[in-house]
Order: sequence, then structure tokens, then C-alpha cells
Amino acid sequence: MQILDLIPSLSPIAASDGSGFTPFITIELGTIIFVLLNLLIIYLLFKKFLFERVQKILDARQNDVQAMYTDAETAKENALSIEADYTEKLSQAKDEANELVRSATKRAQIRGEEIVNEAKEQAGHIKKRAEEDIEREKKRAINQIKDEISDIAIDAASKIAQKEINAADQEKLIEEFISM
Repeated sequence: MQILDLIPSLSPIAASDGSGFTPFITIELGTIIFVLLNLLIIYLLFKKFLFERVQKILDARQNDVQAMYTDAETAKENALSIEADYTEKLSQAKDEANELVRSATKRAQIRGEEIVNEAKEQAGHIKKRAEEDIEREKKRAINQIKDEISDIAIDAASKIAQKEINAADQEKLIEEFISM
């Protein structure tokens, strides 16, 4: 048995013209109308039951995608806004830090100048006290020398008074006391 015998329209037994073979493709108006009606019915059924539901699903999906794009755009704008705020705050923080450094440097310079001025002032007071101490010591030394000279003069006068000496001896005694 052959494969053509299994399909009745293709089998040579079903041939109607006596040749024993029917043509593979035939054009029959009834078949065309039947196929077109079937196609129309399937189209209307698909349109009624399938296309509307599929279109609703597609519309919902498109709305979801559009909402996601809108949300993403909003999130991007928010991120850019946050980034701008962050950049501005960072710039302000840098400016504040620079201002603090400048202020601290200025205060340190002022304090340094104050310390130098205080040191100069203290050095001036110390120098003044030293000069005063030197002057006091100088006066004390002069007074001590005067006291010693007066003691010497008194001793010389007492020696002169004890013995009456002539003018040559007196000069000799004065020179001895001065050289001491």
C-alpha cells in the first residue's frame, strides 16, 4: 500500500476521469466560499473574544511601561536635585572650612603678635628693673666709696692730728691713702 492510497483525494482509486489520478490542486468555488466563511467566523470570534482582551493587556502593559518611564524620569530628576543640593552643601562646607582656617590663622597671628608684644613689654620691664638695679648698685657703690673715702679722710686727719707733721709728710700720707 502506498501513501497516496491513505489520502482519498490523492489516491488513484478515487479518480473520476478514468485516468486513475485526480489533480493535486483543484479550484472549486464552494471550497473557496467555505474557507472564506470559516476565516470570517474565526476572525470575528478572535476579534470578539481574543483581540479585545489582548488589546486590553497590551494597553495595560503600555500604561505600566509609561508609568515606569515617568517614575524613572521623576527619580532621575530627584537624584539630580539631591546631587545639586549635595554639591551646594559640599561647596558651602568647603567655604566654611576655608573660612575657619582663615579665621584660625588670623587669630593665631593676632595671638602671636600679642605674645611677642607681651614678651617685649616684659623684656622692657626686666631691662628697666635691671637698669634701676644697676643704678641703685652704682649709687650704693658710690656711697660706699664715699664712706670709705670719708673714713680714710678721718683716719688721715686723726693721724695728722696725732702728730704734727710737716707739709712733705702730709702729702706723702695723702698719696698713700689715695693709692690704697
